[in-house]
Amino acid sequence: MNFIAWMIVACEIAFWVVIGLGLVTRYLFKQQKAGLFLLALTPVVDVILLVITSVDLYRGAIATTAHALAAVYIGISIAFGKSMIQWADEKFQHYFSQASVAKTKRYGMEYARHYAKSWFKHLFAFVIGVGMLLAMIYFVNDSARTEALSGIMQLWTVVLGIDLVIAISYFLWPRKSKSTSS
Repeated sequence: MNFIAWMIVACEIAFWVVIGLGLVTRYLFKQQKAGLFLLALTPVVDVILLVITSVDLYRGAIATTAHALAAVYIGISIAFGKSMIQWADEKFQHYFSQASVAKTKRYGMEYARHYAKSWFKHLFAFVIGVGMLLAMIYFVNDSARTEALSGIMQLWTVVLGIDLVIAISYFLWPRKSKSTSS
């Protein structure tokens, strides 16, 4: 595994460590502001990964799938970061604060709308990630060195399209609760 791939792994670990520290500070140490500050540091992890990837390409590295995945990771982290933090917050409250968190089970059109909102987040992540990939391709200005970036853009476009078809299918064939489908 190359350096950039290891940095993606390290940044993913750092993302969850920062969230964990923020939640521990917030709930166990009862320091709301300090916990919120730590949670707000999660985008710093993305900036670090962006800088490392950019410097690597600037120094003449041939773009690999790992470089492309760095852009994908950053796009997803920005688009879904708030909901991931909210999910972690709810789980932390449930397990460590003994707080009861109501589980929302969605069916029918409510589920379809919820999935559609998730698809729009996916689209937002796509726009950010592909924008970064295009910027890398532009700045490197050598199609032989950026072939992997173009390949990931094409693959992600297909994945986004499949996700859209799934989102539309929930409007056409709404998800039914298990009690009414039997």
